[in-house]
Amino acid sequence: MHTVIAGGAGQIATRLARLLADRGDTAHGLIRDTGTLEKAATVRAAGAEPVVCDLETAGADEVAELLRGADAAVFAAGAGPGSGTARKETVDRAAAELFAEAAARAGVRRLLVVSAMRVDEEPPPGTDPVFAAYLRAKGAADTAVRARDDLDWTILRPGRLTNTPGTGRVHLADHTGRAEISRDDVAAVLLALLDEPATARRTLELVAGDTPIPEAVRALTH
Repeated sequence: MHTVIAGGAGQIATRLARLLADRGDTAHGLIRDTGTLEKAATVRAAGAEPVVCDLETAGADEVAELLRGADAAVFAAGAGPGSGTARKETVDRAAAELFAEAAARAGVRRLLVVSAMRVDEEPPPGTDPVFAAYLRAKGAADTAVRARDDLDWTILRPGRLTNTPGTGRVHLADHTGRAEISRDDVAAVLLALLDEPATARRTLELVAGDTPIPEAVRALTH
């Protein structure tokens, strides 16, 4: 399998790339110009090939050329916690929508999107304005992706992310309730979802749990 990962130098993306490489698959990780050498080294260390592409400025046809020939696309990019409101809109919403459009133009039907919990509802009063902008941006992007019938999309909404070692056991369902989840386990679930086309057109929440990942994904198809 050949997979293109947006946000290629990110923590979840590099974990996924490593899992893909370990089983002999190939991956390309899209990175921005900023810090290119360092980010490129990070992507290569994970076993993927870095490709410079700024999703905030690129056009859909340009991104589609980078996706052409791939078997799957994964959107794991994000503006990051240090960014302001404007970049929530340009990265967390617009770049996700652009990536989906590019995948469709390239004929890459399988698309996974790493999203967040509670983005389908308005942020509660008192929410930090930047975080509220993030939630709204992710919600808008998810809505746009789910409206597409030219992609076999799956949206994954993990709980609060941690860097603790993965356990390989999760709770994966339409609704799970809020809890933590290791980035290791998020990447492992993404890998399992790539292998299971029957999970297309599902919006799934993910937190730590007791069910082995293969069994959790398999249960979604019955």
